[in-house]
Amino acid sequence: MIKKILFCTAVLLPWMARSQDYWDLRRCVDYAVSHNISVKQADVQARLEILQAKQSKANRIPSLAFSSNGGYQFGRSVNPSTYEFTNNTIFQQTYNLQSSITLFNWFNVKNTILSNQKTAEAAKLDINRAKSDVTLNVAAAYLQLLLSKEQVNIAKTQIDLTKKQLDLTRKKVDAGSVPELNAAQLASQLSTDSSTYITNVAQMEQNKLQLFALLNLSADQPFEVGVPDVDKIPLLPIMDFKPNELYETALNNQYLQKVDSLKIESAKYSIKAAKGAMYPTITAFGAIGSNYANNYSTITGVRPFIDTIGAVNVQGVNYAVTSMGGTPIYNKAPYFKQIFNLNLNQSIGLSLNVPIFNYRQLRTNYEKAKENLNVLQLQREQDNLNLQQNIYKAYNNALTGIQNFNANTTAAEYASYAYSLSQKRYDIGMLTTSDYLVVQNSMYQAKIKQVASRFEYIFRLKVLEFYRDNAISL
Repeated sequence: MIKKILFCTAVLLPWMARSQDYWDLRRCVDYAVSHNISVKQADVQARLEILQAKQSKANRIPSLAFSSNGGYQFGRSVNPSTYEFTNNTIFQQTYNLQSSITLFNWFNVKNTILSNQKTAEAAKLDINRAKSDVTLNVAAAYLQLLLSKEQVNIAKTQIDLTKKQLDLTRKKVDAGSVPELNAAQLASQLSTDSSTYITNVAQMEQNKLQLFALLNLSADQPFEVGVPDVDKIPLLPIMDFKPNELYETALNNQYLQKVDSLKIESAKYSIKAAKGAMYPTITAFGAIGSNYANNYSTITGVRPFIDTIGAVNVQGVNYAVTSMGGTPIYNKAPYFKQIFNLNLNQSIGLSLNVPIFNYRQLRTNYEKAKENLNVLQLQREQDNLNLQQNIYKAYNNALTGIQNFNANTTAAEYASYAYSLSQKRYDIGMLTTSDYLVVQNSMYQAKIKQVASRFEYIFRLKVLEFYRDNAISL
């Protein structure tokens, strides 16, 4: 029999482990980093900025364009091959291959490339910034869910205690040792405890939905949070964190501050690029083209002839005077002969473009680039100020959280001790039901505060760890 039990246990345990799909904090963070919409948006934006940087680099290489068109001309028009006026219907086709390259434009292209590269670097770092924010938010939501889960467990335990006490009291009422009022008061307390339990369950489900939103999970997906051993969560002592040192460290390692610096560098290059656009540009160009016309004819031969043009009298004898000539023979020029020989043309040269007046667009772009730099510098100053305030606030919250946890732990211990004493007195009839319920509720509230303060100070310490290391040890 024992062997059968062991065999069944060995078979069922793996299946039971698979059916219980628990999500610990590490799994939640890893999943959120891969699926969170904010992270995906940051990734798309980074790819767009990288494409823009590649596009600006491509401005250094020559442009090359090919064009062709064909059609009919009717009425009086110019023959595209002979440039003579004609009234015939002409079919024509043209080909053009053009290329150009900017030789010098006061480093407008160079500074534009550098500006877009810095913007792309900032966008790639912004992905890490989004991941860090998601990690912090997921940790907060995860701990909040754990807290609500513990509150549900405490409320359930409270119901079990009240129900057990009600059963004992009901027996005493039936035996006539205590009045019916005692049972009625406990029944009322049981209803209150049940209502508290329902409220806590609803809050737990709400917290679960908030975590689902961060994970980008469907609300109907099976989900069970893994409850860790709180005592084994790695926590550094509060003495290891000093707000001023944390701030100086965070200025160098927080992704948002790095992104701000790169954006400012990009803006400085944008100013140089906008200034260069206001100066002359030298461009080299080249082109090759040809065309075909169906009425373009060339001389392919001569038809000889002899013509009498007069007579000469020599000593009374008339001699005929003739001339020899030829009539040109015209034939339509072949298609490829026109394209590759007769109508082929080339051009090469330099172009100078001097912007004199273009409705002040270039000047406005230059001034806007300078103002954009001021905006980004002010944004960095604001972000640094917010960072400093957040660090000092997190430090004060952590310090207060530890003190609250210590105080609530002491209160919970005394409340539990007082409850155990009250239960003994109540069991022997030396304490009224009302007084007993007061002590029981006090113990319940003390335990709730103890659990809440514990999760709160754990999270506060993790926030300080985040500002120091730009990561959270899980």
